[in-house]
Amino acid sequence: MRTESDILGELRLPDDALYGIHSLRARDNFALNYRKTNPRLLRAIVTVKKAAALTWANLEKSVLNSEAGAKKFGAVAAACDELLACEDDTGLFNGAFITDALQGGAGTSTNMNVNEVIANLALLRLGEKPGAYDIIHPLDDVNRGQSTNDVYPTALRIASILLLRELSDSCAMLQEALQKKENEYDGIKKLGRTELMDAVPVTLGAEFGAYAQGIARDRWRLYKVEERLRQVNIGGAAVGLLSADDREQRALHHKYQFGIIEKLRELTGIGLALSEYPMDITQNNDVFVEVSGLLKALSVNLMKIAGDFRLMNSGPAGGIGELKLAPVQAGSTIMPGKVNPVIAEMTMQAAIKVQANDYSVCAAASRGEFELNALVPLIADALLESLSLLDRTVFLFRTKCVETLTANPERCKANLEAAPYFAAAYAPLIGYDTVSRIITDSSGRPANEILEKLAAARLNAPSTGRG
Repeated sequence: MRTESDILGELRLPDDALYGIHSLRARDNFALNYRKTNPRLLRAIVTVKKAAALTWANLEKSVLNSEAGAKKFGAVAAACDELLACEDDTGLFNGAFITDALQGGAGTSTNMNVNEVIANLALLRLGEKPGAYDIIHPLDDVNRGQSTNDVYPTALRIASILLLRELSDSCAMLQEALQKKENEYDGIKKLGRTELMDAVPVTLGAEFGAYAQGIARDRWRLYKVEERLRQVNIGGAAVGLLSADDREQRALHHKYQFGIIEKLRELTGIGLALSEYPMDITQNNDVFVEVSGLLKALSVNLMKIAGDFRLMNSGPAGGIGELKLAPVQAGSTIMPGKVNPVIAEMTMQAAIKVQANDYSVCAAASRGEFELNALVPLIADALLESLSLLDRTVFLFRTKCVETLTANPERCKANLEAAPYFAAAYAPLIGYDTVSRIITDSSGRPANEILEKLAAARLNAPSTGRG
């Protein structure tokens, strides 16, 4: 066991633990047993740390003329590479990153955790033991020139953009699948419905075309919002303003600030830009609210489409039956042969979860005070969950529901012919009230009888100038 100390005292840790005293206190303080910090956020934070280490290695060599300093930061960057090469569910990730997703302190504990893990991995690379912080220190070195308040928002923006791109691609494929069904079913006439009641004819293809248009808007909105996420406050430190008074230190920090943003662009492939007003990025989380709102809009469209599919699939004997969703599993423990629309139902539940997460993002974002929002870990957890959940949901909905469903043209035709949709055409000729009375009085009769009554009423109607 090794001993580490902080301003609160000392704690004992396993000799080989990659985390340190700050992580250990956070694990015990926030022992919610909820879930650990999102791996995509952790990867983004590690990427920020790598960019900082590479920048400082260059500055140590070119500005400060310190080969030892350059070597130290080279080891830090290599430790970051080791972490980034890991799968999210490997022992290294599970064992080293121990903080709960929900934590006080605006994400400080997660930043501390990452700092300590990187420092100890770098020490191992130099042949030293974990905890030898006189050689590489988690805060003085790994966190040099940084604050949780600029690292965490920058990393969250990077993680969000990468997930947004994945989700946008998934939406594009869903849109294409819906458009394929639009073309395939263009010639199938069916009964339109408003408020679940019989309306005028449409085509099944037109319905799928409308679904595709909704997803197309979602795809475009998600693509465009990336522009606002690209603005970052890295280098702004605690409150978005550089606090150093010494001219040389300020000059060095400015070189670091512009160096790290260039490195981040290289490492992420994202056109990140330093905000003209970093304090804004530190204070305000409305961009995350905007992104979450767009995810909510997508979830609403998914729920609408999935709900329509469930209704059109209903039956097979006693329902609408105009679509056949592909069977994927048995649907009942007591009724043999019953198959349920489970993929559509899964999609609807995921949509509700995203909408619930949106409330969490909005509520947390509105609780910021002055120069910081202490509840940003909740924003990160809810937003990244929604992004990942929607991406997987859209994929499953497309592959297991949209692409595999089939039309039932016979049922579409039967439902259409059973409804007096043609009555609407007579309203301009013999009057709305007359048509309504004939339809009501003829309820349940064959369509041809209703048509005959409407035709007779037209012949007997006095001239009204309606033609």
